[in-house]
Amino acid sequence: MIWMAVLCGFLLDCLLGDPEKMPHPVIWMGKAIFHLEKWLRRRLPQTPEGELTGGIILAITLLVSTLLISGGLCGLLWWIHPLLGLALQILWCWQALAMRCLAKESSNVYRCLKTEGLEAGRNAVSRIVGRDTAQLSEQGVIKATVETVAENFSDGVLAPLLYMLIGGAPLALTYKAINTMDSMVGYKNDKYLYFGRAAAKLDDVANYIPSRIAALLWIVVSPLAGGNISNAWKIWRRDRRNHSSPNSAQTESACAGSLGIQLAGPACYFGKRLEKPYIGDAVREIELEDILRSNRIMIVASVVGVVVGLAIHIAIAFELFGLHRIL
Repeated sequence: MIWMAVLCGFLLDCLLGDPEKMPHPVIWMGKAIFHLEKWLRRRLPQTPEGELTGGIILAITLLVSTLLISGGLCGLLWWIHPLLGLALQILWCWQALAMRCLAKESSNVYRCLKTEGLEAGRNAVSRIVGRDTAQLSEQGVIKATVETVAENFSDGVLAPLLYMLIGGAPLALTYKAINTMDSMVGYKNDKYLYFGRAAAKLDDVANYIPSRIAALLWIVVSPLAGGNISNAWKIWRRDRRNHSSPNSAQTESACAGSLGIQLAGPACYFGKRLEKPYIGDAVREIELEDILRSNRIMIVASVVGVVVGLAIHIAIAFELFGLHRIL
């Protein structure tokens, strides 16, 4: 029944996105990370070794508990009635995906810049990026938005989709736990250099294959949404390693090449300027419409990813178990 949960979850994400008042597993994960971090820091030595140990304990505890709790609840409801188990899987598959939310937030930056001005655009983009936005130019705001669309296509759409096709909602939520933990503690600053190392490494491993599949999918669908496939392929091959993370530049380079623009470069985080390499060639100046162009490619790539993923999943299930086990 995994294929049905994935399909219904994706359709619900397309139609409804992420309703603000609906309880979300990521919020619970965030609260668990916050309280567990405080508890561990009080009980372990404030040394590099102690913080490394605390980060490892945090990572193991969060991942094991997420997998056991979500898998146990799905199994329990399935035992009570298969439709209840399916309903919970659909709900969590829906909540694990972020295509509509990503498109909505990036489109909001576009609307603010176009109708309300630069300050409104800075405020809007601050909701979806980790860098300092107060001093960004209009082109800086646009670039940050396009980069976010490209990067989050991988970890907000393709990666959870891949994991739910392999192991249903419980594995997708376990991936979201890794992603959430990295976004909260996986920083290379004084506070988290050691404590957040396990979270950062886990995130690198969990996203290694999905980020590359996402980049290739972005390249392939580029012509369907007005992008340039040959340039996307060229820039991806050249610049896919132009980032301190082994994964972030994968989709960013595909995006930069498909649109013929230059992304990345120096940026400020927590008041400090970081010198980062550029990604792509400035074939032309980045412009406001690039936000919508990147959104179109992201949406097309998401739909194609779901269709291809479901087809492969059903074909494998049919080959291994027979048609009666997947219907």
